[in-house]
Amino acid sequence: MHGVTKRFLRLFLPLLAVGLGAVPAMAQVESVTVTAVREKQIQQYVESHAVASRVAGKLGRWESPICVKAEGLKPELLEFVVRRIKAVATQIGAAVNSDPSCEQNVEIGFSSDPQSVLDYIRDKHINYLGFYNNMAEAEKMARMTHPIQAWYATFTIDASGESISDTRPSGPPKCFDPPLCRFMVSAPVVHSTGTRVSDGLRTGFRNVIVLTDRDRLAKMEMGAVADYISFLVLAQPRSLDDCTGLPSILNSFAAHCTANSDELSVADLSFLAGLYRMNTDRLLAGQKEQIAFQMKKALGAR
Repeated sequence: MHGVTKRFLRLFLPLLAVGLGAVPAMAQVESVTVTAVREKQIQQYVESHAVASRVAGKLGRWESPICVKAEGLKPELLEFVVRRIKAVATQIGAAVNSDPSCEQNVEIGFSSDPQSVLDYIRDKHINYLGFYNNMAEAEKMARMTHPIQAWYATFTIDASGESISDTRPSGPPKCFDPPLCRFMVSAPVVHSTGTRVSDGLRTGFRNVIVLTDRDRLAKMEMGAVADYISFLVLAQPRSLDDCTGLPSILNSFAAHCTANSDELSVADLSFLAGLYRMNTDRLLAGQKEQIAFQMKKALGAR
């Protein structure tokens, strides 16, 4: 898989062009005095920003250190974005690979024609775009509909510790119960525990691709762009169009939303911290409850 990643980068990243303006000073997340918010707002935020994986039905996060590669801007801008992502990851408890020659598992591209880049990935490396049931679903998934967008290739870790890719397997169905072969399956079998609060299954990110439309970001500050990308690298939101009552960097492109933030808000950071502190094998409802608990502490919910 590492070889495929390197080949993918060599082929895909040269399609990106250079642009955007000067690098701003390194953004810092300042401590903010937060007024008490209602628990309903936190629950709405969690539901909007959390999506279950298609296979294990769990919230995905990085189980391995992130290694970021970015292309398509001036070097100083790319360095700023990568440094910001790493700083946020460290702050919320996600591991970062400090080896300069590490194998990339996060690819970020800035382009004036991101759809052409996405078309190439769909044609040559479709499994990098994530889980799909059929080609019609894959075609719909491979559309650039927002100024900044991300795709997540995930894997399931079962109760025995085995990691199994969530992307569609190739080849014919395999025998589930050799030598009788009464059952044929097209996906690997995962082992679960099946308790009331956890099943031993968890979802991890194998690779994340973030594409940005440079022409649609001309009026957005580079610090805000870096923070928006940081969120998408570290968590997979359910929607980029939902406007929650709590300020969020992800509200930036939600229509008619007034709860915007030009940086990662306290709600954003507490959500991410909760995601990386939760028990990964808990059932989905339990995972959301643990994240909401972290947010309540950070936001002084009542």
